Amino acid sequence: MHINFFFTLFLLLIVAHVFGDFVFQTDAIANGKNRHFNPKLHGVNWWYWLSAHAIVQGFGVALVTGSIGFGIAETIAHWVIDYGKCEGWYGIHMDQFLHIACKIMWVLLIIRYTS
Repeated sequence: MHINFFFTLFLLLIVAHVFGDFVFQTDAIANGKNRHFNPKLHGVNWWYWLSAHAIVQGFGVALVTGSIGFGIAETIAHWVIDYGKCEGWYGIHMDQFLHIACKIMWVLLIIRYTS
């Protein structure tokens, strides 16, 4: 496959990520997915919010790649990365770096197994 295809795939994964992490993530989701935040303020426990957010991210990856497997992998990775951020293990910059690293990994795996 041509390098432009993989570059386009990467850019589409980044755009999907931006929509999921910034456009579609409301304050309720951003706060509610943190287990240290008061769940009574949003009506459900933190893992509902975190899981829903991670599933949205996984859905974006599945749509872009055409692969349910990559979508599931992204859901799990996004859940774990955001959990770590909410625990204070690292900040927003490392959080975003890890998310982008996942997108690079998906593209590299696609290159590896489609070439």
